[in-house]
Amino acid sequence: MYLTIERRIRHALAEHIRRRYELDVPVPASRPPKIEMGEVASPVCFELAKRLKRAPRQLAQEIVAEIAPIEGVARWEVAGGGYLNAFLDRAAFFQAAQKAMTAAQPAPQPAAAPGAPKVIVEHTNINPNKAAHIGHLRNAALGDTFVRLLRNSGERVEVQNYLDNTGVQVADVVIGFQHLENKSPADVRALAAQPRFDFYCWDLYARVTQYYEEDKSRETLRGETLKSIEEDRGDAAEIGRIVAEAIVRCHLRTMDRLGVRYDVLPRESDILHLKFWDTAFQLLKDRKAIPREHEGKNAGCWVMPLSEDAEATADDDAKIIVRSNGTVTYVGKDIAYQMWKFGLLGKDFHYRKFHTYPDGHIAWVSASDAGDAGAPQFGHACRVFNVIDSRQAYPQKIVFAGLRALGFDSQADRSVHFAYEKVALTPRCAAEMGYEIPPEDAKKPHVEVSGRKGLGVKADDLLDRLEANARAEVDKRHPDVPTEDRARIAHAIAIGALRYFLLKFTRNTVIAFDFKDALSFEGETGPYCQYAVVRARNIFRKFFEQYSPKVNDFRELPDGVGLQEFQMFFAKPQGNELWELALLASSLDWHADAALNAQEPAFVAKYAFQLAQAFNNFYHKHHILSEEDPARKSFLLALTMRVMTELVAALDLLGIEAPERM
Repeated sequence: MYLTIERRIRHALAEHIRRRYELDVPVPASRPPKIEMGEVASPVCFELAKRLKRAPRQLAQEIVAEIAPIEGVARWEVAGGGYLNAFLDRAAFFQAAQKAMTAAQPAPQPAAAPGAPKVIVEHTNINPNKAAHIGHLRNAALGDTFVRLLRNSGERVEVQNYLDNTGVQVADVVIGFQHLENKSPADVRALAAQPRFDFYCWDLYARVTQYYEEDKSRETLRGETLKSIEEDRGDAAEIGRIVAEAIVRCHLRTMDRLGVRYDVLPRESDILHLKFWDTAFQLLKDRKAIPREHEGKNAGCWVMPLSEDAEATADDDAKIIVRSNGTVTYVGKDIAYQMWKFGLLGKDFHYRKFHTYPDGHIAWVSASDAGDAGAPQFGHACRVFNVIDSRQAYPQKIVFAGLRALGFDSQADRSVHFAYEKVALTPRCAAEMGYEIPPEDAKKPHVEVSGRKGLGVKADDLLDRLEANARAEVDKRHPDVPTEDRARIAHAIAIGALRYFLLKFTRNTVIAFDFKDALSFEGETGPYCQYAVVRARNIFRKFFEQYSPKVNDFRELPDGVGLQEFQMFFAKPQGNELWELALLASSLDWHADAALNAQEPAFVAKYAFQLAQAFNNFYHKHHILSEEDPARKSFLLALTMRVMTELVAALDLLGIEAPERM
């Protein structure tokens, strides 16, 4: 609601300036620091003053005196050296927000227009060789929340989860099965059918690292195995297929616990088998974009020269596209994949149904041969967001440089590396998990995780622990609630705690994970926000129990208050506090828009906490159900409903459910 009126004000100012001064100038706007200064402020007169060579305050006074009335704006003031401050019609604003409010549940996200340009968001992308860990959860939570924000704004979004099923990590697990455990493909298939096969591979992967460290010559096995997997021949390739498919199914189960789902799972093996890379490679060679090195450590390799990039000298290996042994690096395959996303390759996958979600939504997987009927058209995006951690910034630059080298500048401009920092462990958390921490590391703020060393928090272990903790609290508070309901509530609380913890930090912040912080229900946490909703619902549950004649929905109540009452209760100065809550409770659209523009989901997390905090202060100050003035009671209930609706919607954007009780 706030975004709507802010845009209306900016548009009206731009139109007035265009007509009055025959100038087109950008009209920025912001919230003033105090409610006494209005609700929307613009410094546009300072830019206008530069163009017209006049005093900004004089121009501001002129605009205030001449601008036509704007719906929802009660009056204007000139502040400071020339700020334009708009004061909203409080009663009209709240009444409009009330009319727009449909129910105390998240409003359905607006459907994209048929044939609208498509946005692709690629996220999660866990190597299918072992269990997901806490760092992968940050990627998935960020990607999924960004998808929700895009869809909330009306975008048509396709969610991709790239499967690197022919990479080094899968090859290492295959080596573990063949050379450490002497397993045949049949043996591995039997193991893959067991629960938590991903945990088994987690430990095996760490053992392979130790196996290499004991004898460095063993690393030659990696190249041989990798080539067998890429060429799809022999037992190594068969074991690789078994491992990758089984682990992907484990990952989907893990992510499903977080409410994260996908549309399509493109596999690296299919990029190779369908000659995606061959096509891209030939195009790059034809454009002389990737010369072959003839001397030095990269002799025999095809590379993407980026000598003008200062980072190139620091990370020379990252620019290798094809190794001297003929195998393509993941960067090379990513160039072909990025081209396919934009529909630039002239090739497509076949598709098979891989996983069906409870609501019937299908996650399709790419295939090299004939696929299943009914697959949507994937790819052909207008914009692409790759959710990949910040350590991959240079390889991502090479991928985008590959597009430019082929003449696809526009697509490169519309390719975004949605980067984020790593998730580490606090020394306390690492010690709690039994990891040996060197004395010098124990003094650091965080300890880095390492999949190769088996050092990290497995996603399912974390989720299990969170749910157990939440379940113990729910059992204690609600022993009479049916077991299934208690389990559902505990799950909602656990996921709320985890997703909020992962989302409240800005993307460029290293998260030091700690069980105590993540499990806390106090302070800036998901459960704190969820409990504010529960508290509001309890108010209405008790109210409806008392109300006669019996109703179950706030919308069924006769109109208790209207414009006149709103004006009275929002009147200054006594009504400022209530007005600030009403304004905040109608500002999700503004915060969601800011989060989308800045590509920063943390903005919505911060908003949810601020609204929950403001409501809790309001709840303790105003005794709603015992209020004797009927008009004021109705008004306070209307304000509570406004807060509850907006907070539920904000949590929904974060992928957090608001349970009925806690």
